[in-house]
Amino acid sequence: MTILIFFVALWYLSLFSQTFFQHRYAAHGAFTMTKFWERFFFLFSYITQGSSYMSPRAYAIMHRMHHAYTDTEKDPHSPNFSSNIFSMMWRTRTIYSGIVHNRYPVEPRFVRNLPEWGGFDHWANSPLSRLLWVAIYISFFLIFASSFWWFLLLPVVITMGAFHGALVNWFAHKYGYINFRLGNTSRNLLVVDVLMLGESYHNNHHKKPSSVNFGSRWHEIDPVYPIILLLKRLRIIHFSKKTTHLKT
Repeated sequence: MTILIFFVALWYLSLFSQTFFQHRYAAHGAFTMTKFWERFFFLFSYITQGSSYMSPRAYAIMHRMHHAYTDTEKDPHSPNFSSNIFSMMWRTRTIYSGIVHNRYPVEPRFVRNLPEWGGFDHWANSPLSRLLWVAIYISFFLIFASSFWWFLLLPVVITMGAFHGALVNWFAHKYGYINFRLGNTSRNLLVVDVLMLGESYHNNHHKKPSSVNFGSRWHEIDPVYPIILLLKRLRIIHFSKKTTHLKT
């Protein structure tokens, strides 16, 4: 039971970091925050994502490329140009690594207003950091796993961020329903998205990328949206001028 609680907590905490900080804030600038709070969420993302930590800067660049080049060969993670989900994940990882280490050519339009913490990102993306987190996870499982079967969750724990990304970027461009007719294959994967904290409303998101609420229809619950409103009320974040609240 301890392993299950740990897995569920890590699933949602790491996913929250990704959708709130790396996606809505870094990639789309749906809201702003002070440097103090930006550094706070850098650390929060590192703690909650562990071995699968994603640089907010590199994530933002790659995600902006996805929106600019959706379903084309320049899309970092398009099912149209990968034979299976694993080859797409590997291609995404290669491009991400190239961006992190400044080996991948990036257009100037994709690097505007990015959160930067170079020294911290260098450590958080280092092999040593990732190996230390893997060691922590393995130790936790060795101590608390009451059965060998719990270890089947360990690969997902280690690659949690990539696992989340693959679910959305592969399946939400293949399956689901459409609210908005767009010039791409984006779809809303889940009718009520508690599992992916609103990230599966991919068609809605492609319609209005800067919307702080990924839901559109009455049944499309975005669990992160009330948290964003609370953080705004607490003045931890502030809505930017381009912020929208997606409604049909």
